[in-house]
Amino acid sequence: MDLIEFFERKNINFLSKREEMIPYVKDASYFPGSLPRAVVLPKDENEISEVLSKCNEENVKVVTRGGGTSLTGSSASIQDSIVISTLRLNKILDFSGGDRYVHAQAGVRIDDLNGFLQSKGFVYPPDPASSLASTVGGTISTNAGGLRGTYYGSTKEWVLGLGVVLADGKIIKTGGKVLKRSIGYDLTSIFIGAEGTLGIIYDAYLKIVPKIERFQRLLAFFNKPEDLGKAVFQLKDRGLNPLGAEFADKISMNIISRISGISIPSGSEMLLILDIPIQEVNEYEKALSIIKEVNPIDVKILNQTESELVYKARKGLYSALLNEREREGEFIIIGDVVVPSSEVPESLKEIQELIKRFGLKTSLFGHIGDGNIHANIFTNLNSKEEMEKAEKFLEELGDVALAHHGSVSAEHGIGYEKKNLLMKEFMYKNSPTNLDLMKSIKRIFDPNNILNPGKVFDL
Repeated sequence: MDLIEFFERKNINFLSKREEMIPYVKDASYFPGSLPRAVVLPKDENEISEVLSKCNEENVKVVTRGGGTSLTGSSASIQDSIVISTLRLNKILDFSGGDRYVHAQAGVRIDDLNGFLQSKGFVYPPDPASSLASTVGGTISTNAGGLRGTYYGSTKEWVLGLGVVLADGKIIKTGGKVLKRSIGYDLTSIFIGAEGTLGIIYDAYLKIVPKIERFQRLLAFFNKPEDLGKAVFQLKDRGLNPLGAEFADKISMNIISRISGISIPSGSEMLLILDIPIQEVNEYEKALSIIKEVNPIDVKILNQTESELVYKARKGLYSALLNEREREGEFIIIGDVVVPSSEVPESLKEIQELIKRFGLKTSLFGHIGDGNIHANIFTNLNSKEEMEKAEKFLEELGDVALAHHGSVSAEHGIGYEKKNLLMKEFMYKNSPTNLDLMKSIKRIFDPNNILNPGKVFDL
């Protein structure tokens, strides 16, 4: 039976007209994607099960899509595939403040989830910049980080259990409501960061915490990237853990200034946006004293209105950078690496030297509190020479991260973009067997290789 006929007979909601499917072809990355056979919008896990069972039987590729915010191509559609969108799975199913969990379907937007939780005095800590559009399932599938990562860690720290449909249509549940368990292999963790290659997440039990209401946001301006890195490391080394620690270079700093109205002192090359929880009287004063030891150009203490404006500007920084494009066909390719905090000063210095050597217009910003650096490369997608140059830059950016005991991917995943870098990291650690193990796991969960094939690695 034809797949379209199958969807119609099963009364499963789907799109098959070209104009309807176009929004589901590509994601936020520069990978173009391909028009699928159909886009399925299931209402529950049973419909996902029916679709996967049929696709597995017919050996049809399947790409899962949440908010489409992937920056490495992990949710770009594949030729002759079926796209399964989770956006109708948008309900918050259960909540318990006392038990510290929320149960949500995979298509719930992160901002919507936190809007619900904050009305009850709680928060789900992962805070990706794309939280307006990104979904529970998508952020779990890429192990997303975000602005609060330095304090709370990445998504993997906050997932208690999952509902997953496997490639053959079987439905499984892992974990659950409790905050700890020890029952053999941790099947929950295996789906976190798997980018939809092992199964389709349809709901999740997520750990929550009371919202931190009292914190002080301040801005510190530096003329050397290594000084900014030293300030963040000294804060952490001396027992302070910022709620957030973001940085921006001159290009990104100017955008934040333009959006928020905050003035930039003369000579500033780097901006540090720092949130200090006020749990003890002297925490903020101690943080301020440590920052001043590194001789910043200036430190600004923000009031509530300024604080909110700066936060919105930082959250929207990638979108705002897109407005800085000057040529037809120009796009922004985002490098995403991470190093230990102690290695940030030297890493930033080397990355700036890399930018000068390649001569590509590039802006740096990121979650500097956990060593996460984003290099935003303005690249003409229509120029083969420029694309090759950008790809070489990304490779050498990865080399910097590895040389400083870091990783080639902090929070954006692998997708299409970083398959070679993934192997490079394993080789650098003298552990190529890691990739063999990942491929073996893939073959067990998805023997016909129908789930997001060609992403993360090639079989």
